[in-house]
Amino acid sequence: MTTSGKIRVLIIEDDPAIQRFLEHTLRVQHYEVHEASAGSSGIELTRQLRPELVILDLGLPDMDGIEVVRQIRAFSSVPILVLSSRSDEPSKVTALDSGADDYVSKPFSVDELMARLRTALRHGLAVEGSLPVFKTGGLSVDLTHRIVTVDGRETKLSRKEYDILRELVLHAGKVLTHRHLLKTAWGSEDAVDVQYLRVYIRQIRQKIEPAAEQPYYVLTEPGVGYRLRVQEPQG
Repeated sequence: MTTSGKIRVLIIEDDPAIQRFLEHTLRVQHYEVHEASAGSSGIELTRQLRPELVILDLGLPDMDGIEVVRQIRAFSSVPILVLSSRSDEPSKVTALDSGADDYVSKPFSVDELMARLRTALRHGLAVEGSLPVFKTGGLSVDLTHRIVTVDGRETKLSRKEYDILRELVLHAGKVLTHRHLLKTAWGSEDAVDVQYLRVYIRQIRQKIEPAAEQPYYVLTEPGVGYRLRVQEPQG
């Protein structure tokens, strides 16, 4: 954060029109904005500026954005929000598994961008255990006592169901890939088939969702993974 109290954001984007749009949008919201139009300069500015957030386009002129993610992750844990015009799911999965915190597909709305940006910033500042009770809507998860309640009523989850939900809570608002959840819950991404994960997600939804067939809390990112909805504060 700057001496003026503004959050510093670095935009790594080579399209001038999108760059101007992002700069204007963020400055209006009182962020300090810096820009790079290539991967190599973006990596160097990340080292120099130490921003609180990086917004990264995957299609850069000098290197693939996924390689930029990997190189930044070698020296920084700064939240990285990926912008992608790529519709193929493997690119999104690879970006997330390489260390990106979230992605927004082009074209995107200002509201969607800012919501994802706020979530990425919250996650970047979060420390496990700093918020022992997580709440979103009517769902409450006590991370200290492993108690899950829905609309004030305790809901019993199996150990595996709780482990999966806990991981979603610790990264609330962020997309977690199938690979990430398999590795966390089973110790290895190759330990079980992804279908087992889908079975457990379905069981979790049956226990915490108002309507399991129309999930509100545990959202599916098709072909990628799952995201736990964070209800934005009102007012």
